[in-house]
Amino acid sequence: MSADGSQPATATEPLILVSTTPDGIATVVLNRADRLNALSLPMWRALGEAVRELSADSSLRCLVLRGAGTRAFSPGADIAEFASVRADSEQAARYGAIMHGAAQALAACPCPVIAQIHGLCIGGGLELAAAADLRVCGSGSRFGVPVKRLGLTMAYAEMKPLIDLVGYSAALDILFTGRLLDADEALRLGLVNHVVADDAVAETVAGVAAEIAAGAPLVARWHKRFARKLRDGETLSDGDHAESFACFDTEDFKTGYRSFLAKQPPIFRGR
Repeated sequence: MSADGSQPATATEPLILVSTTPDGIATVVLNRADRLNALSLPMWRALGEAVRELSADSSLRCLVLRGAGTRAFSPGADIAEFASVRADSEQAARYGAIMHGAAQALAACPCPVIAQIHGLCIGGGLELAAAADLRVCGSGSRFGVPVKRLGLTMAYAEMKPLIDLVGYSAALDILFTGRLLDADEALRLGLVNHVVADDAVAETVAGVAAEIAAGAPLVARWHKRFARKLRDGETLSDGDHAESFACFDTEDFKTGYRSFLAKQPPIFRGR
């Protein structure tokens, strides 16, 4: 057992752990605590596969992504394997397709995604956190993309979510300087949504996830899709505008307003 109470992944233990609760909350764990959850190529691949499988489950109401232990969410890609899997531009492109596929799977997940951030959230780890919808971190967390020290660029697919969160100038400040941001600055820039005491991160995320899961799940999925379309500047079709009113034909809408009038908590079925 490591100093933070986590168990290191073994040769037979999955690099990505997935668990679900009866109320539709899935937790996905980057399970490499002995390396601070540094992301190897097999981990990127397994993460994408796990998230895509979860996304296909219509009963899913919220997905939480975290690293094993409390020392780090992830410090990013495992540099130790670069000589074998990222040694030139052709290898890097193949690696990037898998890496970006995992982050895009998170972004495309139809239900809300929360990044539960303990400790370091650097490089590729920050890319994954940026692909989530909400980010909760501890006061001792640190963020950054120090790829300039490795002679690496941040690819378009990695840079866009960062710019979406903090803006053009702040994103370039992070990349040009390679500096690490503390939790307060991350909050000020909009990189995270909530900063809490380090020992309260898990409890806070559990509470947020429970609030999301208790709401109408179809509404959460619609809101996520609507917000993404607006953020990306998509031209909205007549069908898109009509979809804004589709909720009125759902069983959950009837449950919602009838429960409100009866002063009773609603139980939404996702129908």
